[in-house]
Amino acid sequence: MIPLPPEFVRTTVARESDAGSAWLAGLPGIVAGLLERWECVPEGEVLHGGVGLVVPVRRAAGGAPGVIKVSFPHPGNVHEPDAFAVWGGHGAVLLHKRDDARYAMLLERAGASSLAEVADGDEVARVAGLLSRRLAVPAPPGLPGLWEHAAGWEAQLLKDAAEVPHALPGHTLDAALATVREAARYRQATMVHGDMHPRNILRADREPWLTVDPKGLAGDPAYDGGTLLKTRTPALLSSAAPLKDAHRALAVFAEAAGLDRDRVARWAQLLLVQALFWGRRHGFRRARGGPERDRLTGFAEWLAERLGKRTG
Repeated sequence: MIPLPPEFVRTTVARESDAGSAWLAGLPGIVAGLLERWECVPEGEVLHGGVGLVVPVRRAAGGAPGVIKVSFPHPGNVHEPDAFAVWGGHGAVLLHKRDDARYAMLLERAGASSLAEVADGDEVARVAGLLSRRLAVPAPPGLPGLWEHAAGWEAQLLKDAAEVPHALPGHTLDAALATVREAARYRQATMVHGDMHPRNILRADREPWLTVDPKGLAGDPAYDGGTLLKTRTPALLSSAAPLKDAHRALAVFAEAAGLDRDRVARWAQLLLVQALFWGRRHGFRRARGGPERDRLTGFAEWLAERLGKRTG
């Protein structure tokens, strides 16, 4: 049976409680059944992300390398295979097989290194922007739209602003709310990756870089640029000129993606405000509490305020 990585077990149980424990108990059997049905043999160390187990395999037919990914059953994981199917390997790994009932896929295997290992910030933003441009194709009917989240985002922002300790000026919160309201009106059905950060962009042989772990959303592709900047917060923290570097990253991404720079910046500012409130309520995966969480939330607050002055 496939061994489950201890860290994956720990974080799944911590996040999902009894439901997570029950799913983990059946997961080795699920993987064994998929290996047999899809005629694959395990090859190499079992990996994992935040919500999914990733088993490197070799396919019996032709011996091609691949991975079987099985995700925890959650609404946020439903449309990942739909996104891969739309892209057909253009800018993303190929989808070979899917089992939607088990939240499982057989995917093309990309490399082990990611864009997060690239030190040049301009190159990170450029690669992500070029991929975003390629992924921004018409979305099929049935994918969730960013606009469907707008009402919930607005309600949560107002609730957080009232309940969570913060020092955000009124104009900063107003700028975030304005972006949410703009998202509610933006109904163009364009594919959005939904989790565009450097660790989800892997080196590959078929193309230099391929994306993984999409959410499969429709809406404004500038959202992905905002996600990229938010996830670059730790790198910006160590910069001698973080605001300058943030604006530079936004500009490089927007140019490569063929998007309006100010629209990308508005999404970044909103996502930073959301991250600030989330971090103060729940902590982050890399810092559940303590000084590191406070440092991250304090920086998100500082950067959101400054981006809000330009985008509000």
